[in-house]
Amino acid sequence: MNQVVARFKDGRIIKGRTNDFLPAKELFHLAPDDAPPGTKAMEILVSDLKALFFVKTLGGRPDHRKINDFEQGKLAPGRKVVVHFKDGETLAGTTQGYQPNRPGFFLIPVDGDSNNERCFVVTASAKEIQLL
Repeated sequence: MNQVVARFKDGRIIKGRTNDFLPAKELFHLAPDDAPPGTKAMEILVSDLKALFFVKTLGGRPDHRKINDFEQGKLAPGRKVVVHFKDGETLAGTTQGYQPNRPGFFLIPVDGDSNNERCFVVTASAKEIQLL
């Protein structure tokens, strides 16, 4: 099971677990962390999301200050990318699978101390995607 934070286009956030997310599928199931035991997992449409964050812990790191700058001279696996979301958030990282005609792509955040291990960015939620 992957621990995830689903961030929706409408601003909702649901934290929980999934074991069937695939980038090529239109939906997946999410078991909310705050749901009572035995509760059936929710169906989530990828098109409703801004992004799906695969996280180290569901509690997050509220004291962490986000870093969105690439270190000079440091090699990064994949292609450097900066995503400017329609809601004003900016996320920088690397990707090995961005193609503008696909519904989304995985991004590994530049901030290694972030709670986010990787993120699936829904392309339609981005105002601009800059490949560096």
